[in-house]
Amino acid sequence: MSLRPERRIDSSALQKIAADMSNLIENLDTSELHFDGEEVDSEFTSDAKVSGACIPFSAIYNTTGFKEPDIKTYLVGCPIKVRVLEVERFASSSSSKAPVLNIYTIELNHGEFTWQVKRKFKHFQDLHRELLRYKAFMRIPIPTRSHTVRRKTVKRDEVRAMPNLPRNAEIVREEQSSSRRKQLEDYLSALLKMPMYRNYHATREFIDVNQLSFIHDLGPKGIEGMIMKRSGGHRIPGLNCCGQGSVCYRWSKRWLVVKDSFLLYMKIDTGAIAFVLLVDKEFKVMIGQKETETKYGLRIDNLSRTLILKCNSYRHARWWGQAIEEFVRKNGENFLMEHRFGSYAAVQKKTLSKWYVNAKGYFNDVADAMEAAKEEIFITDWWLSPEIFLKRPVVEGNRWRLDCILKRKAQQGVKIFVMLYKEVELALGINSEYSKRTLLRIHPNIKVMRHPDHMSSSVYLWAHHEKIVVIDQSVAFVGGIDLAYGRWDDDEHRLTDVGSVKRIVATPSTTAINTILSDSSLSLNGGHKAERVISFQVQPKKDEDIVDSSRIRGLGKSRKFAKFSLYKQLHKHNLQHADSVSSIDSQSHRGSIRSLQTGVGELLGETRFWHGKDYCNFVFKDWVQLDKPFADFIDRYQTPRMPWHDIASVVHGKAARDVARHFIQRWNFTKIMKPKYRSLSYPFLLPKSHKTAKELPYQVPGAMHAQVQVLRSAADWSAGIKYHEESIHNAYVHVIENSKHYIYIEV
Repeated sequence: MSLRPERRIDSSALQKIAADMSNLIENLDTSELHFDGEEVDSEFTSDAKVSGACIPFSAIYNTTGFKEPDIKTYLVGCPIKVRVLEVERFASSSSSKAPVLNIYTIELNHGEFTWQVKRKFKHFQDLHRELLRYKAFMRIPIPTRSHTVRRKTVKRDEVRAMPNLPRNAEIVREEQSSSRRKQLEDYLSALLKMPMYRNYHATREFIDVNQLSFIHDLGPKGIEGMIMKRSGGHRIPGLNCCGQGSVCYRWSKRWLVVKDSFLLYMKIDTGAIAFVLLVDKEFKVMIGQKETETKYGLRIDNLSRTLILKCNSYRHARWWGQAIEEFVRKNGENFLMEHRFGSYAAVQKKTLSKWYVNAKGYFNDVADAMEAAKEEIFITDWWLSPEIFLKRPVVEGNRWRLDCILKRKAQQGVKIFVMLYKEVELALGINSEYSKRTLLRIHPNIKVMRHPDHMSSSVYLWAHHEKIVVIDQSVAFVGGIDLAYGRWDDDEHRLTDVGSVKRIVATPSTTAINTILSDSSLSLNGGHKAERVISFQVQPKKDEDIVDSSRIRGLGKSRKFAKFSLYKQLHKHNLQHADSVSSIDSQSHRGSIRSLQTGVGELLGETRFWHGKDYCNFVFKDWVQLDKPFADFIDRYQTPRMPWHDIASVVHGKAARDVARHFIQRWNFTKIMKPKYRSLSYPFLLPKSHKTAKELPYQVPGAMHAQVQVLRSAADWSAGIKYHEESIHNAYVHVIENSKHYIYIEV
């Protein structure tokens, strides 16, 4: 029998113990806490470029509170090298008798990352005092489970090791500064070799690192640190933020992170990313009370927001402002410029690219790219049908059905983000609510948004007409083809698809009705009767399960189409063999019958290309009952399908990063605009750095090098930006005005 002492102490006793321990730690004589001996850190003996010393990009979705133990912050096997570069001397006040203090510029290197921090000697003292308390605290066996677990994770030798901090006063004469620099450099170097102290939150704050600092795909490390940020400043159409009035201002403590193409801040208690501010042509940093209405304020502007920060002093605000400007100008200069045609994206040379005519090749490459995804999949469509097949004919069951691909990748840990156009239901029947509901039920790693809310957001009948699929922000498919019904086609543009299908509706009924329909007037094989076998298992008590043989044969249609017979027309023009598939009685294909698990019944067929709602002719009839994806809604034996022709493209590298950046901007804007998406379950997305764009984990076969620029239409209601971007329209006008031989326009 084991006893757990923490369960035998009531809460009041625990509070008393905690208070006593706190008082004990405050009054400890720190000289008693220094022990002989030096810790040997075996973890940090290998070279900085150790194989596998990399934090995956997916770590951005698993951040935790800053004070949580065992946070994965550093690269495994890489030491942290420290150099104190210079000492800046300044007077603590304007008085001539004020003491002259020193600010030390410290350069740190960890793997591929190099950054600088500025600290006073007082900051070293505060850190040392905090670590001594932490060491003493870890030596005390407080009878709580969390403390016991934490103590077990710390080696005994680690508690006994602690470097000595120079005890001299903070004010050092100029001739002594070189010696002091060396002492502080040795102190910090020794401290960062000890896992117990290196991983403590106070140490991480001292050297300005967090869980996102050393993620390779986020690019070089910029300035970071604790800040106070003011509420409000979002640019949301139709919404007057309460933060616009000074009486409503709220100040919140956040951790600010600066990267080459964006800024973000995180909540301290949860580690959640609370906002992302992209660098764009309107990005600028201003300092001073006049611009910020705040003493020691710092103002950061872009096309979407004004962010106000409060610093401890004017010197502190100037350091932040200069560090942000210099870092962004050095590493993200392209994002600060307006490019050709007024686009947000630069012209990218030697970009692997490929273009498609018709959806067959496009869907095939999209499926393969999705299958290769390791981290993220972004999808935005005007219309998305979860049950469409991306590879046809269907010869591998449901493997290449869109919802099955997404489920498979979500189960592997890939994060999938989908944005759908929210239609006006009275005007369109694409049922985006069904698509959203279906995708959300698949797996928690799939997140779906619909946008815009037409009336409540003052957006009347505007539509997102984008068709984008982005894989790991490295491969981006862009064009005019939705992942939706009716889009799949090839250069044959078949009008018919009446191949054999045997459908069995699974019901508990034991009554089976087998109907064999034969039409002697329809001959597809040079005079031989084509016998179509359709087998149903039904429950006669339900009207919807009763087979209507006249409906199957195409009878009972409107008079407009009553005299039209697809097979008679084909035979009349000697095109009786033009069908896309062979019937089930075809002797040459009897052995190719395959099973298709649909989730709403089982389909048995050979090589049918368009299943259920995918066989369509919207001129004849618009889509209905999209929640029954495998039920035909037009008679494929009487009505030809409507061929579909459109184009698309795929780009890699930096151009793909630009496409992903557009999606991220729209996603993050929709998240803050619609209250239902503000929960932590819908995360803010982060753009990957252009500096790592050449590392292509997957390449689409057949791609060739080309010069590429991403163009778009974006506005306040769609992306939350101050100015409308019309780079697509500007490009259209330019090419038409500069045409020399002919103009071809397809709509």
